[in-house]
Amino acid sequence: MDWSHDSRHVLSASQDSRLLVWDSYTGNKIHAVELKCTWVMCCAYAPSGNFVASGGLDNVCSIYDLKDEEASIAGKATKILSGHDGYIGECVFLSDKQILTSSGDHMCILWDIGTGHQITALKDHVGEVDCLSVWNKNTFLSGSTDTTVKLWDLRSGMCKQTLDGHESDVVDLKWMKNGQNFVTASDDGIIRMFDIRADQVIAEYRAEIIQAGASCVDTSISGRIIFAGYDDFNVVCWDSLLGTSVGVLSEHQARVSCLGVDEEGISLCTGSWDNFLKIWN
Repeated sequence: MDWSHDSRHVLSASQDSRLLVWDSYTGNKIHAVELKCTWVMCCAYAPSGNFVASGGLDNVCSIYDLKDEEASIAGKATKILSGHDGYIGECVFLSDKQILTSSGDHMCILWDIGTGHQITALKDHVGEVDCLSVWNKNTFLSGSTDTTVKLWDLRSGMCKQTLDGHESDVVDLKWMKNGQNFVTASDDGIIRMFDIRADQVIAEYRAEIIQAGASCVDTSISGRIIFAGYDDFNVVCWDSLLGTSVGVLSEHQARVSCLGVDEEGISLCTGSWDNFLKIWN
């Protein structure tokens, strides 16, 4: 799932072959996009709110124009970005003209949406790249099954920093608002906070007995609360300073697969294999 920049609309992708845009105020669906590929793994909202993107096991990133309702319903993509040799793990718009993708082929690619051509191919991981987090138009993070997180500079197309600390796949990561720290989720069941200045992990958040892998992560606007989704159907709210759990959201009936805080910091959206999105205030 992905929040629109207006903090009202939510985009969701599911293996029912649809992208759906929801009004979080009313709970109504306002757009539906039919997908050619059932096995969709990621989706993204453009900054303007006019475009959405999806990617999955078809190895391409498809861009759809929400203003063209007939084309969306028919599943006609505005642009199909083809160049990866593996599944699309995540896609993130930098603007309405550029999008960043990560893939099972161990690469990240920056695309020009207008031409459909690659601008930069970024290679340094030795495992599948499953997650991205963009700080600005020049800087982003990638997480991989090689257990590392890499910091990239799009101006040079080079990896500037490699951060270790996980014992298993890095499946999700998010920048914190200060631009110096970020949090990660891993199949090892541990949420970690990194500091790029220290070049290392500075905090870990874990249960005494780890019984489930972590699947997704985000933070509150202040950074004080870390929201982490797990394979045991729960979302745990961690105090980032104290390192303790301050609450558990346990309404889902299956693995929590995605979550995100809106830009205003008012609402948390969680998605699960139980086929539900839930909005928390």
